[in-house]
Formats: sequence, C-alpha cells, structure tokens
Amino acid sequence: MSFIRNLTIERLTVAILFLLLFAMAVRIPTDTDTWWHLRAGELIVESGAVPHEDTFSHTRAGHAWVDHSWGAQVLLYGVYRAFGGDEQIGDSGNIGLALYTAALATGGMALVYRMCDGTAYLRAFVVVLGAAAAAVFWSPRPQMLSFFLAALILYVLHRFKRERVDRLWAIPLIMAVWANLHGGFAIGFLLLLGTLAGETLTALLNPDDADAAGWRGVRRLLVVTGVSIPAVAINPYGLKMLAVPFETVGIGVLQDFIQEWASPDFHQRQVWPFALLLLGTLAALGVSGRRAGWTDLALVCGTALMALMAGRNIAVFALAATPVLSRHANAWLDARGWQIRPLRRVSGARLALNWALLLLVLLGALAKTVAALNAPAMRQAQAEAFPVELAAHLRANPPAGRLFNSYNWGGYLLFAAPHVPVYVDGRTDLYDDEFLRRYLSVVLIRDGWDAALDEQAIETIAIEGHSVLAQMLRERPEQWREQTFDGGRSALFSRAGTADA
Repeated sequence: MSFIRNLTIERLTVAILFLLLFAMAVRIPTDTDTWWHLRAGELIVESGAVPHEDTFSHTRAGHAWVDHSWGAQVLLYGVYRAFGGDEQIGDSGNIGLALYTAALATGGMALVYRMCDGTAYLRAFVVVLGAAAAAVFWSPRPQMLSFFLAALILYVLHRFKRERVDRLWAIPLIMAVWANLHGGFAIGFLLLLGTLAGETLTALLNPDDADAAGWRGVRRLLVVTGVSIPAVAINPYGLKMLAVPFETVGIGVLQDFIQEWASPDFHQRQVWPFALLLLGTLAALGVSGRRAGWTDLALVCGTALMALMAGRNIAVFALAATPVLSRHANAWLDARGWQIRPLRRVSGARLALNWALLLLVLLGALAKTVAALNAPAMRQAQAEAFPVELAAHLRANPPAGRLFNSYNWGGYLLFAAPHVPVYVDGRTDLYDDEFLRRYLSVVLIRDGWDAALDEQAIETIAIEGHSVLAQMLRERPEQWREQTFDGGRSALFSRAGTADA
C-alpha cells in the first residue's frame, strides 16, 4: 500500500517513460542477419561445440571462422526455442526475439537515464530523443548485447568520475563476457580510451575541475584498460578474437554496399533523430554557460565521428551524447529559472489521476505490443521482407549444383533452407573484401560477370525479381530458366539442361 500512496509525479514520469520505450523497442524481426545467428546457435547447442570452420556455405566451406557472436547466438536460439519457435514464418519464437530486443534496449536506456542530470521531465525528454536516435540500430541480433554492455561500461565510468564510486574492477569482467557475446567489444575499448584521453587532458589543463578524476584516476583507468586486453582473450578462439574488429573494419566493400556500414543518409526520416540529437548536443554545449569537460568532448566527438562514418554507430553516439545533452540543457534552464519541478507528494484526486494515467499508458503499451506481435502481422511482415516461398521451394527441392544467392537473403536462406549451402550471407568477417567485390561484380553486371558464374560452376541463382541480374538472365532464356515466387519479388534461375531446382 505504501507504494500506491507514494506514486509521485516523478515516479509516474519515469514509469511512463520506460513503458513507452519498451513498447517502442518491440518490433517484428525482419532483419535477415537474425536468422543465420539462430542457425549458428542451433548448431552450437546441438553439437555442444563452438564452430571453428565454416559449414554453412559452399564458397567458404572448411575455411577458418572465428564466430565472435557464439554466446549471443546460443542466447538468441534459447529465447527463440523457449517461446515455441519451430522454424516457421511468424511463429511464436518471434515474440521471444522481439522481447529480447526490447529488454536490452530499455535496459541500456535505463542506464543512460541514471547518467542524466535535471528533473524527471528533462531527463525523460532527452532519453526519448536518444532512444529515437538509437532505435535505428535495434533488432534481434547480437549487437543488442553490445548496446547494453556499452551503456553499462559508460555507467561504470560515469560513477567513477562524477559520483566517486569506484567499480572499475568490473570492467575487465564485463569485457571478458562481452568478447564471448559479440565482436562489438571494441566499443568498450573506445569508450575507455576516450575517457582516458579526456581525463588526461583535464589533469593537464584543468586540474581544479570538480569532476576531474585526477592523475590517480588516470592511472586507475590505464590499469583497467591494460587488464581488459588479456581478459578479452578468454574465449574459445583466444587471441584471435582481438583481431576481429580490425579485420571487419578493413573490409572496404562494407561501406560501398552494406547500408549500416555506410554514412547516414539524412534524407531518410529514421536518421533525423540522430541529426536532432547531434545538433541539440552541440547547441547545448554552446549556450549552457557551463564549461564542457574534456571527457565529454572526447566521447561526444569520437562517437559522432564514428556515427558519421557508419550508421551502425549512431546508437553508440546516442549513449554517449544523451547524458551530456542533459547536463548542459539543465545548466541552461537553471540559469534562467525555467525548471518545472514535479510535486514530491500527491494524494486524493491527484493520486487517483496518476494511477489512472499510468494504467492507461500500460494498457496502451500492451496493446501496441500485442498488435505488433500477433501471428498474422508477423507472417505478413516477414513474407514481405524475406523470400519465404522461394526458401520453402529450396528446402523441399535442394538444387543439385551450387547456388548463387542475394547477399540480403543469405542469412534467411541458411535458416529456412538449412540443407542448401549458400553462396554468401551476412558473415562479412568470413567473406573477405576480394570475395565480396567478386560477388558485387556479378549482381551489378560488371565485365566478366557471366564468366564468374561459369568459373564457379553456379547452377542455380536465387535473386530479387527486380534486380539487374534477374533482368539480364531473362534475356538469356536459352541458358537460364526462371521460376518466380513471392508474388514475383523473388526469382530462381536454373541452367538450361540441369534438373529442376
């Protein structure tokens, strides 16, 4: 009863905020990479071993593969199966995947909220803006664990610097766990290095800063960063894991071909919250009257550069920038006496109204979640996103020869037609730059594209029905026979004279 009586406006604001954030983060799984992660998780669970070489493709079969997301894949597969997933389109396992995404997204933003300054209203506003920017990244993939763990690292660093609570000893443990979940552990090192650079500059240039960690703090950060490096090597692949981020970033074709690795396109509406967060943070830093700390500048500028170079880093920027925006927006409002502070105690009619509002938002969030995750809606969304009929055909009629497939479909085909080795899928760290450029030469009909298909003994091609490659193959009916699926959105071509695919 005491909790019911003590429902303050601030608590109500926080409860509404996170109910809305959770509902916003619940979404139907339509990311093709989700499915090869599930397939890998299934392999690990059934074999009881982490893979060290590729068994999913015919182009890289037997090649060494550092599966840096193995732990997250087991978790994803476990969640999928726990909710009744049975490898069918729109099955109940998708509910588990959607809740996995929402839980990690909400947990990450809860840590951001705790790092923010100001009243509940201001903190809620900036957290919503940060979440809207980061949401472009949210999907049921191992990257969600990187999102949460990056927020956790920032929170530990925040408490060390601003609250004088030293929990830095936890960072090497977090990094060791992170290295067994996703290759995004490199983000943790970038956050450590940004904080280390900022605190070093503060100790040199502004030693009287009230929030400065000082030279003792710099030494602590150095030790923790140094210990975290060997901690990352505690994984099934040992020191090889340390090279994964460098090898992935070194694949030049990623920025040329894969949207999440390219610079953000500000003509797309889903990127506008990032632009607002970036411009809002810069404006707040300029007008607040509060001196910007070197650590804040290092983290904001560093993550902003990362986000401008690759859209997938927008979420990291949101984690770093949102608390900074809150601090400087709060200072600007304080200087003008414009703060609106919620009542600490409410009773009677106001208390009843607060509970009614909370229950209304709760019901709305539940309604939105149920509407998004009902079976018909999931089946329709996934049927529009994936080559469902084509995959079912391949599963029932595995082609006798080698398959060439769209990169965007490789992950889904691995899951939906598991006995058909793919040509390529979303494991960009396995398919090197040279291989991916050869793939692009075929789908973009560059010189020698047809010879490349002949040299690789490709007998069957699964490709988007509207693609340039499909149009070119249709012009060669004496060489290629076409079958269409999914309302013409997907096409399957087989060489004339071969058995039907």
